[in-house]
Amino acid sequence: MVTATAVQDNLTVEEFITEPPDNMELVDGQLVEKNGMTLKTGKIQLRLGNYWGDYKDSSGQGGEAYVEVPCRTSRQIRRPDVAYLTPELVAQYGNLATLPQSFPLIAEIVSPTDIAEDVFLKAQEYLASSCQEVWLVFPESSLIFVMTQNQILTFRSGDTASTQQILLGFSIEVDRLLA
Repeated sequence: MVTATAVQDNLTVEEFITEPPDNMELVDGQLVEKNGMTLKTGKIQLRLGNYWGDYKDSSGQGGEAYVEVPCRTSRQIRRPDVAYLTPELVAQYGNLATLPQSFPLIAEIVSPTDIAEDVFLKAQEYLASSCQEVWLVFPESSLIFVMTQNQILTFRSGDTASTQQILLGFSIEVDRLLA
């Protein structure tokens, strides 16, 4: 996840959905640019996307892993840092420019400029919009929160974080992901 800064908005929701501008989200009716990505957060984002992608192949679960692609929540159009789409949803929506719902599994990599309250509100927004599991990755404090509708699990340095509902069986040592 990165901090968003408001910019001028001349797009309709329909235009945004069919041709989403790079590095932009539509939040509260405003077009905002995602910024604040650091080398460290970018490295972790790519690493987690690769791990999810490799796991969905090796486990035979299929589907697709993505980074920075737009999806529609019940309130906004967001770009999760990392997302996983099940094979069924890939078959149904895989060729669209913007996913018309939240991804089932999402990760936000928290940058040093992010506000914690905003990060947790964004996770709740995803969960209220058909997402089943959200990973909030805090690189500077070596924490990963895994959120579902019913629980929030905390993993720290020395722990192994694991999926709870989607991409079942995936796990990663916190220190390995955040190294």
